[in-house]
Amino acid sequence: MRAMLIDGPGGPIHLADLPVPQPADNQVQVRVSVCGLCRTDLHVLDGELSQTHYPIVPGHQIVGTVSGLGTGVTGFEKGDRIGIPWLGHTCGSCHYCLIGKENLCADAAYTGCQINGGFADYCVADARYCFRLPQHYDNSQVAPLLCAGLIGYRAWNMTGNPQQVGFMGFGASAHILAQVARHQGKELFAFTRRGDLAAQQLALALGATWAGASEDDPGALLDAVIIFAPAGELVPRALSLVRPGGKVVCAGIHMSEIPAFSYDLLWQERSICSVANLTRQDGLDFLALAETCPITTEVHTYDLESAGQALEDSRS
Repeated sequence: MRAMLIDGPGGPIHLADLPVPQPADNQVQVRVSVCGLCRTDLHVLDGELSQTHYPIVPGHQIVGTVSGLGTGVTGFEKGDRIGIPWLGHTCGSCHYCLIGKENLCADAAYTGCQINGGFADYCVADARYCFRLPQHYDNSQVAPLLCAGLIGYRAWNMTGNPQQVGFMGFGASAHILAQVARHQGKELFAFTRRGDLAAQQLALALGATWAGASEDDPGALLDAVIIFAPAGELVPRALSLVRPGGKVVCAGIHMSEIPAFSYDLLWQERSICSVANLTRQDGLDFLALAETCPITTEVHTYDLESAGQALEDSRS
């Protein structure tokens, strides 16, 4: 089969001819239809995630059709359309797995990071970590829901039900969560890189009250800010934007160094937290929400062999 392979930290990503993987116990073999590209795929390419196992086929927003079943698989049959997310395996027995926080399992394994992902014609995945998908979304529209949507939704839930919320970095996750915010009657403020008028216009079109550069004044203090951009310098800026008791949620798997800042920014019970991965319950809850909340994803498609170009386009 065709696969786009990263041999080691720093890449490059290249086309390889690999054997079609066969499903082991509890695994499904999937003929990949589409695979969304995530900022995390760039971190894998650039060698910024120490847990990556190279060589690796990246991609963890996989939509495809079940083409083979390993022993013990229940709930799926050949021909079913399924989604494969970032979380690919957990131990099931540690403290975190037992209290519903499997996203923090020390023995977890991740699709496109330790487990070969979806930048290929076929992949295999543990069926227990795969999802049925809302039927009214086509393949390209539903793929971004499997990471940008799922992990964005976990970040959204960690904000504490704010009425006024800011998003820093208006890309994949933010443009999905903007639609959730509008559906729930929240007031959204979108912060982008200076001069990124296209992102600002998209935010306004999706119902944002205000859109501007990260340095600009939105004219209000916010209940919470979610930082989607992997830029540590945004943390003190976000703290300056939230009211007393407000929360800053860092939604990325990797972030550049956070600069020192005055305690005054954190005082009055402001808080900072990070989001790590997702749980299967996050997936079930968000995909159920996607059945009723109309979400339109802005997608641009590439051939498999053009994955390297897609990664660089995402970078820029």
